[in-house]
Amino acid sequence: MFELDDDNVAVVIGSGAGGGTMANQLAQNGIKVVCLEAGKRMAMSDIVNDDDVMFGKFTWLDERIGEAGALPDFPVWTCKTVGGSTMHWTAATPRLQAHEMQAKSTYGLIDGANLVDWPIRLEELSPYYAKAELMLGVTGTNGIPHLPGSNNYKVLEAGARNLGYKDIDTNNMAINQQPRDGRGGCLQLGFCSSGCATGAKWSTLYTEITSAEKTGNFELRSECMAVRLLADADNRVTGVQYLDATGTTRIQKARFVCVAGNAPETTRLLLNSRTDRFPEGLANSSGQVGRNYMRHVITALVGIMPGEVHFYKGAQVAGVVRDETRHDPGRGFHGGFQLHTVNFTPAFLANTMLPGKWGKEFTDVMEQYRNLAAVMIMGEDLPVPDSRITLHPQRKDQYGLPVTVVHYQHHSNNRAMINYAMDRARKMFESLGATRLFDLVDVFPATHNMGTARMGEDPATSVCDRWGRTHDIGNLYISDGSLFPTVGCENPTITIIALVLRQAEHILDKITHNEL
Repeated sequence: MFELDDDNVAVVIGSGAGGGTMANQLAQNGIKVVCLEAGKRMAMSDIVNDDDVMFGKFTWLDERIGEAGALPDFPVWTCKTVGGSTMHWTAATPRLQAHEMQAKSTYGLIDGANLVDWPIRLEELSPYYAKAELMLGVTGTNGIPHLPGSNNYKVLEAGARNLGYKDIDTNNMAINQQPRDGRGGCLQLGFCSSGCATGAKWSTLYTEITSAEKTGNFELRSECMAVRLLADADNRVTGVQYLDATGTTRIQKARFVCVAGNAPETTRLLLNSRTDRFPEGLANSSGQVGRNYMRHVITALVGIMPGEVHFYKGAQVAGVVRDETRHDPGRGFHGGFQLHTVNFTPAFLANTMLPGKWGKEFTDVMEQYRNLAAVMIMGEDLPVPDSRITLHPQRKDQYGLPVTVVHYQHHSNNRAMINYAMDRARKMFESLGATRLFDLVDVFPATHNMGTARMGEDPATSVCDRWGRTHDIGNLYISDGSLFPTVGCENPTITIIALVLRQAEHILDKITHNEL
């Protein structure tokens, strides 16, 4: 629809929470947008309630290498499809807390951690959270009722109350309880991370993307892999080089570019876009691109309960205990964590809960699948400079790009948090008569990837300013979780969307004043 040499278009890279939202905001306001998405576009009929089938349909399966604390062959789980990781996400949408956005001021100096305060405070972001919650139809906000509690939730709630916890409900979820905005209502099918066949779970695939297309200002180019950002001598991005579905190299000229490829791909694109001025990667004069990678502290506990639970039914994380999200160093660590419901397929549990087991030892457990309950712990992950994403010096993928290397180091604070949190989770399940417990520690690939192009006031120590615009390149924006200076203990998607709504407003203001 738009010509390759049209230098008046905005190019958005990625179609997920950040890219899809940004593209729609611009298109709705009359800006011509080309959205480059590496994956295919699925129809609603392609979505089935089966984790194994959907894993192959939308997972980013190109080679990545994990080092240190990252899984070696599958360090991160992102999606390669229109809609990005909003196809895979569980739709939990809690806001960050004020103290989490001022971590350095709140926690003080912590050895080995590269703590900073966000360049914006919660009160500045709050109006955009509210806008995002209305846009997504988040339960527990704007008069929208919470989802009903599943059996797994009832187990979580009962165990939590036995320990004296009080802040418990079925979570703020971007999942319709009833049909809304042309999307269906939740049927409590379970396994939300395999996609949502009814459209009850918000995804840019069938919200922002379709809305943008109706404007006439938007062109989606799926199966188009961005490989390099092009910049001129005046330190402005002039276009994006990409490979189309046939493998042909194209260059789309651009007025400005918003990169929202999820932290692993956003980082790879910046590092691969070297220039004479930026030999270590575009917008990387600070040397901070790829550093301070965070992914949340994630672990889980599975218990065999005395009665049937059928934990596979119901929204995966529609149940949360918030009492431990506070900052209380008296517990032996900084930051907080959530306890929330989760469910797993038999195949996943066989590989992670019972690795190497067989025969009666294996079947005695798996035959009790209907009696399983599970709780996931998600805690604040402190930024560590050497937790970083880099490019492999020799290995290339099918696009001819250097393979992404994810090097993740647990800070000692993480281990202290895990030990405390798992003890609380065990006591919860034991109080309900659990007959056997299984720890799932260090078995999950990262699904929350953040921090590799952090925002900040100082160009020497950050990649982007308070609006997500790179310090070095005036018309280049980062529009995903790479922006996060710290991560708190809350699921990141609603914060990404709030930041992008704020960023889009800033961009439109710049355009109005002929400054972009």
